Amino acid sequence: MKIAILGTRGIPNNYGGFEQFAEYLSEKLVAKGHEVSVYNSHNHSYQEKKWRGVSIIHKFDPEYKIGTKGQFIYDLNCILDSRKRNFDIILQLGYTSSAVWNFLFPQKSIILTNMDGLEWKRTKYSKRVQNFLKYAEKLAVKKSHVLIADSLGIKKYLKETYNAESEYIPYGANTFSNPNSRILATYHLAEKNYDMLIARLEPENSIDIILEGVSRNKTGRKFIVIGNNKTNYGQYLTDKYKGFENIVFLGSIYDMEAVNNLRYFSNLYFHGHTVGGTNPSLLEAMASNALIVANKNDFNASILGNDAYYFSSSSDVENIVNLISKNQTEEKKLNANLTKIKEKYSWDIILDSYEKLFIKSMLKN
Repeated sequence: MKIAILGTRGIPNNYGGFEQFAEYLSEKLVAKGHEVSVYNSHNHSYQEKKWRGVSIIHKFDPEYKIGTKGQFIYDLNCILDSRKRNFDIILQLGYTSSAVWNFLFPQKSIILTNMDGLEWKRTKYSKRVQNFLKYAEKLAVKKSHVLIADSLGIKKYLKETYNAESEYIPYGANTFSNPNSRILATYHLAEKNYDMLIARLEPENSIDIILEGVSRNKTGRKFIVIGNNKTNYGQYLTDKYKGFENIVFLGSIYDMEAVNNLRYFSNLYFHGHTVGGTNPSLLEAMASNALIVANKNDFNASILGNDAYYFSSSSDVENIVNLISKNQTEEKKLNANLTKIKEKYSWDIILDSYEKLFIKSMLKN
């Protein structure tokens, strides 16, 4: 098959979950004999035309100059280019800035859209933007040949809201099996003597709630925050908690070996996401043997079940931080989460599911 992947900033990944997924999927599909192209922002750090057998198509992306509006121009440029390439399959990762251009997709290509999370519920957006995102969601549902839901919650939502069927394929992760505690010295940390979170520093990820609870920590453990704190909200959080010596903002870290080791040797790992499907960072925490404390909601509970602690308030966070430690009594939770990764969320299973869906979509059409 001739396959295109668009909707990301590009590969190799230096940004986030969809980029990581595009990297893994494209490489896997090429290894299976398919012809794969990934669209990259023109100012992506990787400027070659090939990456591990994957064709890289760079298109103009003015986001760095004009902000969010630039994403719409970038997606338009990618879609217009796809009309020239005779792709069998076009996989669209997300829809927020591309759905308005969906009518321009080549008619002979099969359009599959990963619907991501409930973008219009994100509290960082104004009511006007939320209304637009709901409209974009509706367009994506209407104009895509196949919808992909990365959580059962999203699958149920699409059925109840639009009476639309979708294919459930979650995100993936690989178990982390080569811990190296020497990495901790780089960050002035000691094994199981710190708690942590990794997230985009945005209100819907419960960062403020978590840090409020952590600020009342009586254990003396450090709390490290990994995520871009140069944004307006990130700066607000940095300023608010700068007086607490135990709270350390490390900024973004894209070295996966370092990140996996930080998760592996942490005491508690906080996952505050409230909007979305199968969140990549949650699966990666499970795969890294982290003891997880998650925001109490259906998305997180559907993955973690009884194998995590949950919080709904800063008081919950305070109590958990002061009372729970990663020790032998927690082995049952840790092992159960590792089993889920191996049996339900391993990358091999997920990527094979995508290839099978592409083949099924071709046969149907």
